[in-house]
Amino acid sequence: MKKGIGREFVEKTKHKYLELSDQQKGLTQPPLIWPRQQVNPTISLPHPGNLPMSPVDLRNLIVQRASLREYSDKPLTLAELSYLLWCTQGIKLIYGHQVTLRTVPSAGARHALETVLLINRVEDLEPGVYRYLPVEHELEVISTQPDLGGRFATACFGQTMLMHCATAFIWVAVSYRMTWRYGERGYRYLYLDAGHVCQNLYLASETIDSGTCAVGAFDDDGMNALLGLDGSESFVIYLATVGKKPPGS
Repeated sequence: MKKGIGREFVEKTKHKYLELSDQQKGLTQPPLIWPRQQVNPTISLPHPGNLPMSPVDLRNLIVQRASLREYSDKPLTLAELSYLLWCTQGIKLIYGHQVTLRTVPSAGARHALETVLLINRVEDLEPGVYRYLPVEHELEVISTQPDLGGRFATACFGQTMLMHCATAFIWVAVSYRMTWRYGERGYRYLYLDAGHVCQNLYLASETIDSGTCAVGAFDDDGMNALLGLDGSESFVIYLATVGKKPPGS
């Protein structure tokens, strides 16, 4: 069987090929999160525990979970968005400047993902692009330019649900935050972590009568360009759209 880059990635990230990591060399670890840009305004989010919730059955949630590509026109509330953000990247505990413990697992508690939001239809938020600040549990306003949904849909090869969802979660991998500890094998863990986060989003969405659709088909360079990422030190790794379920679904 012909070898390709995928097989080479799996082979060359085996432990037997790994050299000393930067952590093992005694180099300073990178920041736990991206710092906010002081020139950008921020928006406080409601406490996620304040959202009224009915009791749920986890088994039923897993049975109900399905990718939803069509949404109603009903917006998400800011409280619901706050809840989804906490379920996917919320911080439960911080140990100094070394470790955050969050609502999802991560290799070595490195949590090398940043959450960017495309907001189309959320109460009390202007449509645009925002970044989640997990320590403060706030949103940082990145851009409110018109037709951002259309640009992201184009970068996702014409998937128009990016234009019609209430919001899209865009996860950005910050590679050195993971490879500082694990070297080249850390790239494997970035993709595993993205899967953990997205599954939490699926299940959390079900509890608020909403649906999610993961998006793996996108133009990497186009998506990175939209967010001003270099594509190497930081890059879009995964997306998912969220919106209220249409009647009868």
